[in-house]
Amino acid sequence: MAPAPPPAASFSLSEVQRRLAAGACWVRRGARLYDLSSFVRHHPGGEQLLRARAGQDISADLDGPPHRHSANARRWLEQYYVGELRGEQQGSMENEAVALEETQKTDLAMEPRFKVVDWDKDLVDWQKPLLWQVGHLGEKYDEWVHQPVTRPIRLFHSDLIEGLSKTVWYSVPIIWVPLVLYLSWSYYRTFAQGNVRLFTSFTTEYALAVPKSMFPGLFMLGIFLWSLIEYLIHRFLFHMKPPSDSYYLIMLHFVMHGQHHKAPFDGSRLVFPPVPASLVIGVFYLCLQLILPEAVGGTVFAGGLLGYVLYDMTHYYLHFGSPHRGSYLYKLKAHHVKHHFAHQKSGFGISTKLWDYCFHTLIPEKPHLKTQ
Repeated sequence: MAPAPPPAASFSLSEVQRRLAAGACWVRRGARLYDLSSFVRHHPGGEQLLRARAGQDISADLDGPPHRHSANARRWLEQYYVGELRGEQQGSMENEAVALEETQKTDLAMEPRFKVVDWDKDLVDWQKPLLWQVGHLGEKYDEWVHQPVTRPIRLFHSDLIEGLSKTVWYSVPIIWVPLVLYLSWSYYRTFAQGNVRLFTSFTTEYALAVPKSMFPGLFMLGIFLWSLIEYLIHRFLFHMKPPSDSYYLIMLHFVMHGQHHKAPFDGSRLVFPPVPASLVIGVFYLCLQLILPEAVGGTVFAGGLLGYVLYDMTHYYLHFGSPHRGSYLYKLKAHHVKHHFAHQKSGFGISTKLWDYCFHTLIPEKPHLKTQ
């Protein structure tokens, strides 16, 4: 017979409060207690968000309204389980829970570093689509959009348009990788015929022949150029600060990227939906066809399209993956977490930090204090 599991530890309300006062980050789900202190220490970018929930009941976040990642979040939380909250004197568990939350809110309000502002109830109605509300926030928008929430959001009234604004992560490789393969095969065959030449629109006598051996280099050039485009779009378009008096520019910013910073854990909005993506990708393809010979531009485009797929997959993994400590992806994840929660005006590279190095937008490293 298997031995009985050890009884769960129990903690009184006063014991939990002492740990919170000492700087621990404990949360509860019903009567179950979880110590997230180690997670906070290793993920400093999310410290403000987690500290704001310290001492509170997070059942509503995990149990309702249901969404695809609720079960994963509950399983992730269980690794930090420490015990149960027990009653003191004859008070009910619910009364103690309310007292615990109110005490923690008071503590947080007194601590300027972890200021708690009820942005959700004061500024928007979460029961209605947000896109038509954010334009009215004006000068409050920039601060509001960088106060993240752990809940899915709705943008549009129409169910059809709302559905087109969301997608699952695996739609990206399913749709675009076959196109990359087809374009690569097609344009390589064109190169193999030996008829591809550069500068034919300027001169026919001195036009340069492009052999098929150039195909890999042009393909890699496309990947490289995408990494630059990724950086420039993220920095100058996604992180533009819309004028506070422009209702429509605020709406545009929110639908492009602001909604991702407001709800960074909404997995249905972490990759570019196929319908709007196809429009943007089509524009890039036409531009390359106008500038370069068909096979050259098409090969660069195919490489850039693969770069986009790798970017979107990397972005999704940085939000929901668990890379090994010290690995390249671990460092990218730490970089991106800091971008979301502490340094929104730097750290614009997603799949690489190369362009952050080049343009001096790296997130400053936090100095480590030496201990004796």
